[in-house]
Amino acid sequence: MEFIYNLNEIDTIAQQVIAQNPEKVILFNGLMGVGKTTFIKALSKRLGVENPTSSPTFSLVNEYQAKESLVYHFDVYRLKNEMEALDFGIEDYLYSGNWCFIEWAEKIPNLIPEKHNVITIEILDNGNRKLILD
Repeated sequence: MEFIYNLNEIDTIAQQVIAQNPEKVILFNGLMGVGKTTFIKALSKRLGVENPTSSPTFSLVNEYQAKESLVYHFDVYRLKNEMEALDFGIEDYLYSGNWCFIEWAEKIPNLIPEKHNVITIEILDNGNRKLILD
């Protein structure tokens, strides 16, 4: 499924993505600065997270309370190997049944659950974003 949007439409697109009933583990692909964290913030808001959200670049994972579950936002860019992810207990998060949004998941390919979706975001020439949900 493909969506084209601008920042004014991001909340609507986030709601449409949730309405597609994706798996609760979603990997985010795209170049640095493309808007992965911004879209994760919009998804979190639509899931009922009321507290401010931010990138977990230094903490690796941020946890938020949503209406019906927890939301875990991972940024594993700084990991050197999969063992570091195992050391902080990533499997407990990924198999918890809660929402898990993972940036830079290509760093931990062998740890990703079989049931997951992938969101790829690209910047178009006009500044809009193209989001593909697989």
